[in-house]
This record gives sequence, structure tokens and C-alpha cells, in this order.
Amino acid sequence: MTEQYRLATIEDAAQLLAVTVNAYETIRALNIPFPAGHATLEVIQNNIVQHECYLLEKEGEVIATVTLDRAEDAQRQAISPYPFIRWFAVSPDHKSKGYGSKLLDWVEQHIILQKLDAPAVFLATATRHPWLAPMYERRGYEAFHTKTVQTAEQQEEIVFMVKTLDPSRYTTPSSQTG
Repeated sequence: MTEQYRLATIEDAAQLLAVTVNAYETIRALNIPFPAGHATLEVIQNNIVQHECYLLEKEGEVIATVTLDRAEDAQRQAISPYPFIRWFAVSPDHKSKGYGSKLLDWVEQHIILQKLDAPAVFLATATRHPWLAPMYERRGYEAFHTKTVQTAEQQEEIVFMVKTLDPSRYTTPSSQTG
């Protein structure tokens, strides 16, 4: 049973859409307005082209995915200078088997630490989601910033979390609330 970690291509879009939509069921049920929760094939294709979308596949089947955001977002850079990951999803058929952890470990070590030479990585999640922040905390992420964002229908409190990959070069982002 061969596992492969790689950058996604446009040809992977349909499988990535299925994994993402199925994995984000809880997000939709909680009415958390994350774009990945309402992704379309076009949105997935744009994500592949505009960012670095990585996947873990096993025997040709996409099991998990995570995106390293390449957008030059000045507001996010003000929060943290480190690479930002988003759109983490594991196929519900393969949850609780360690595939998501394997993919995150690979991206953190091989892409963020080695390829990008970044000493840390950060992400954001909704504070009201019942298990995402605790899951990331178990992986070594620490909350350092909260922000309330206004969507078309509601306000959503977001927590930003950082994980140190190389403590000798890491500088703590400033703790803020906004």
C-alpha cells in the first residue's frame, strides 16, 4: 500500500473537491463560513493554481489535503510573518487512521522547514468549532491571536495558532486581539 505526498495538479481537482466537501460537513452543520466548506470544482481548481495544495494519496486515491497559502496578504503578514496553512481535510473514509497527521508532519518538515526555511507555521480556525483548536493544540500549535471577522450573515471569532518548527530561529508573533 503505497503512500505518496505531492503537490496537487489540476487533474486532482475532482478528488480534492470530494475530500474537501465531505470533510467540511461539520463546518457546514455549524454554519461556520469557511470557503472550503462550500467549495466548488472551480474554487478547488483556483486553489491549486494560486497556492501550494499538497495531498497524501494511497494507491491513487486522495486521502488528505492541506494548502500552503501563497497569497501576499498584508493583514495576515501583520499577524505573523510565517507560512500560513489552510484547507486541511481528511477523507471521512480515512479519519482517525493518522493520515492527516502524516500529511501535516510532511508539509511542516519537508516544505515549511526545509524548502521554505521557515522556523514556524501558523493557521486559523473558528473558536466555536468543537474539536479543531484542541486537535491543533495536540499537534503543538499554540493560540496567539484572536480576531472577529464579519461575514455577510454573522460575526465569527477566529483564533490564530502557531507551531514552532525550529526553536533556535523562532520569534514569537505579537499576541493581539482584534
